[in-house]
Amino acid sequence: MDTLGTRLTYLREKRGWTKTYVANKLGIKTVSTYANWEYGTRQPDNEMLVKIADLYDVSLDFLLGRSDVVNPKEFENAGITNEEYTSLTPYQREVVDFFLVREDLFFHDNPKKLMDALEQFEIFYEVWKKQQDKK
Repeated sequence: MDTLGTRLTYLREKRGWTKTYVANKLGIKTVSTYANWEYGTRQPDNEMLVKIADLYDVSLDFLLGRSDVVNPKEFENAGITNEEYTSLTPYQREVVDFFLVREDLFFHDNPKKLMDALEQFEIFYEVWKKQQDKK
């Protein structure tokens, strides 16, 4: 299971943020404090964990490694239960995650269609990834 540091790094890099940017957003005086959390040499206190979860819009369970579901609200809105999500293959999770964060897609109002359309999403996602690789 991932460590807190691994998840912090993942969340920061996914957004393209620097450690300095995150430290400033969290009100931390030195970047090394935040860096030590990512490296796993120090741990934030509970109050800071809540701030981090709010900043990245994730659950505390995800941050602490108790769940692989980044934001359960997104899945509920898309009609996917946590059990359905965790039963997907890692590749299928990657595809679902991709579509859940795309604001130009409007399937959130049609919960049943997301799981039904997963195969079509996988094809679209592969084409999109190839286009990104060519850039």
